[in-house]
Amino acid sequence: MPYKLRLEFPGAIYHIINRGNYRRWIFEESGAKAAFETCLFEACKRCEWLLHAFVIMSNHFHLALETPRGNLVTGMQWLESTYANRFNRFRDERGHLFQSRYKALLVEPGDALGQLCTYIDLNPVRAGIVSVERLRDHRYSSYWYLDRPQQRPMELDSTAALSAIGGLSNTHAGRNCYADYLRWQAAEGPAGKNAAYVSLSRGWALGSDAFKEALVRNYDLAADTRAWECEGAKAVSEQRWLERLQKVFEFLPPEMRLARSRSAPWKVAIAAYLKATTDVSNPWVATQLDMGSPFYVSKHVGRLRHGLNSKAHRLLQRLEVKGKA
Repeated sequence: MPYKLRLEFPGAIYHIINRGNYRRWIFEESGAKAAFETCLFEACKRCEWLLHAFVIMSNHFHLALETPRGNLVTGMQWLESTYANRFNRFRDERGHLFQSRYKALLVEPGDALGQLCTYIDLNPVRAGIVSVERLRDHRYSSYWYLDRPQQRPMELDSTAALSAIGGLSNTHAGRNCYADYLRWQAAEGPAGKNAAYVSLSRGWALGSDAFKEALVRNYDLAADTRAWECEGAKAVSEQRWLERLQKVFEFLPPEMRLARSRSAPWKVAIAAYLKATTDVSNPWVATQLDMGSPFYVSKHVGRLRHGLNSKAHRLLQRLEVKGKA
């Protein structure tokens, strides 16, 4: 059976879910959870995603994810394949890590998104892993970061749930009110007891009837989405990558680019910078920088990241500083 079309458009919000193959406990160890969390934050940075909520359980994960650039498919391909490669390399294993194609339910901004964030935050409580009183200490979830703003990555915005619960502010008092709300939900509310609440993990869209009807009625959006996912997405992405590359060239002295070898430090530094800050593909980088095959892009960037190319590393640090200016 062919896969259903992914509905992608700039600003789309999704509830993303996937499990380990054969429901395997791929996140049973804290190290595996930490590795996936690292990959998730890397994907958010590369793809310019906004993460509203997440939780990593022992054999599955939930994300409330917003895609300002409409690039869900390429970003999820990178996230799941990168984690699977790292996991298998560490365990010296092979084969599929996730059971199937991830679920991606469209979410209406506002109350529906807030309800979803609450649902994700309470997932460990519903699973019987932790009591609602100890939920704040449960690691590898967006709720853990809520009271730790200094450790919270900039790609994680936990205000959606707070705003939906009576417009709570992201302050100590607001967070305490949200904790009280979660305790009520776990004891009496739909997030804790109502079996119908599982609908937040089913179907194709979460929100009002008007929101769903608008998506169905807007056939032009579906047609544009199909183009966006295929050739349109490729053209838009490549143009954005080219603009970023041209900007990076401004940060380096022209004479430095006289070194034309495929592993020249300036080429490796630029490749590493683009791969860390965008969802650029290795074939595109290899062509634009004349680095040979995509394999050599991956090889030389990997050597840099492991401290085996000091010249390229210094240039990369310069690019990172310039890019933040």
